[in-house]
Amino acid sequence: MHTHILSFEPRDSLVSRSARLLAATTTAIVAAVAVAGCVVYEAPRPRPAPVYVEPPPPAPPPPAPVAPPPPAAYEDPAPQAVVSVYVEPPLAQPAPIAVGWAPPPMLVEAPPPMPFVGAVWVGGYWVWQGNWVWAAGRWAPPPQPGYVWVHPYYENRDGVVIFITGHWHAPGVVFVPPPPTLRLAVVAAAPGVIPGPRPIGPVGVFVPAPPGSRFGLIVPAPIGTAPAVVTSAPPVVNVGMRIQPATINNTHVTNVTNITNVTIVAPPNATAGGRVYESQVPAQAHLAAAMPAVVHVPAPVPASAKPIPAYVPGRVAPALPPAQMVRPVARTAPSPSGTIPAPVTAGTPPPGGVPRETPVAAVNPGAPATTPPQGAYPGRDRMPPSAQGPGRQPDGARAAPVATAPATAPGQPQSQRGSAPARDDRMKGDSAHKGGEAKTAKAEQAKNNGAAHEKKDEKHTKGEKERE
Repeated sequence: MHTHILSFEPRDSLVSRSARLLAATTTAIVAAVAVAGCVVYEAPRPRPAPVYVEPPPPAPPPPAPVAPPPPAAYEDPAPQAVVSVYVEPPLAQPAPIAVGWAPPPMLVEAPPPMPFVGAVWVGGYWVWQGNWVWAAGRWAPPPQPGYVWVHPYYENRDGVVIFITGHWHAPGVVFVPPPPTLRLAVVAAAPGVIPGPRPIGPVGVFVPAPPGSRFGLIVPAPIGTAPAVVTSAPPVVNVGMRIQPATINNTHVTNVTNITNVTIVAPPNATAGGRVYESQVPAQAHLAAAMPAVVHVPAPVPASAKPIPAYVPGRVAPALPPAQMVRPVARTAPSPSGTIPAPVTAGTPPPGGVPRETPVAAVNPGAPATTPPQGAYPGRDRMPPSAQGPGRQPDGARAAPVATAPATAPGQPQSQRGSAPARDDRMKGDSAHKGGEAKTAKAEQAKNNGAAHEKKDEKHTKGEKERE
């Protein structure tokens, strides 16, 4: 009988035995793979599809430098028919009117000396009377104490000129510009009047262009600017000239009231000579009008000394005198390049003092211009009787400031007045006569002195001989 004896191994030796068996098996498998030459490869990952990007366009070549066009030689403007009148200004701000075209360029009108203290230079601007007519300048007293003269108002509003004529303001009254919402119908022109070009320039307040400029051009300016400030500026052929608002104590003002000077600037493409322009000119109308002009287009003297009322829409327009043809009679000599040089700087008096007006040679075609005699610029010669103040009458013993002005008042014969050349001849004759008398008196006095000395010497010699 066989007896089987079961023996049990410990648990730890069983685990280690299994581990050894697993390690041997793994080693055998690796060795078999190595012997067989098998290589295990990793599956390749899919690559993203390429995206095509269009290259940027090549940079454009730099533009070729363009030389500025040479400035064209300036030509004097064509003769212009001008109706010149004296206008009786209103005593309050009148209603604005709308005009379909721009006022012409300014004319030159040098004021005579102030005739009396407190006189105000009024006029010398374009006013509407069924057409743009010239309101001649004159010295006038305020209608009542404390009244202030207000310069005309021009505004370019979408190609239409909003115009308020020059007028007097009562003390304490402030000028009120037309509101932007105001809508006005364009006033009708007088029969036979051909409209001019619409205002050429930016929208807003402006003054007419300098004398000799292209018709239709306007010069932006602050409210209250006297139109005469552009008298000394060069003519413009393009948009660009402007009047800069004054600066007082770092405060920007837009209303020219109590300032001394204004600044006028223009780029080279705006002026007729193709040059940059910048100058300070007096803000006062009478001082600015006396500045020497680059292109001298003299204003004709009104044929009648009687002022006409200001224009009122719907009222019968007064009869106007016939137009007078004016053309430039003098201007600054051009430089060798053909450009017009800048005028004399503001504040520098011209040779001989304030410039005198040059006669209008084209009023009577073919008639030579004559220079007004000395003393022909009295303070009241440019004033109508109604504007000379209490007790002041026109000085009948003096000629008008230009040769084309009538030498006699309406209804007054020439024999009662006398002409300016005749008066000058008499004055020269009197001066010569007085000078001759003075020379004769001096000669007689010298002769008498010589005779006295001779007698004294003779008496002295005779006394010495007696003593001997």
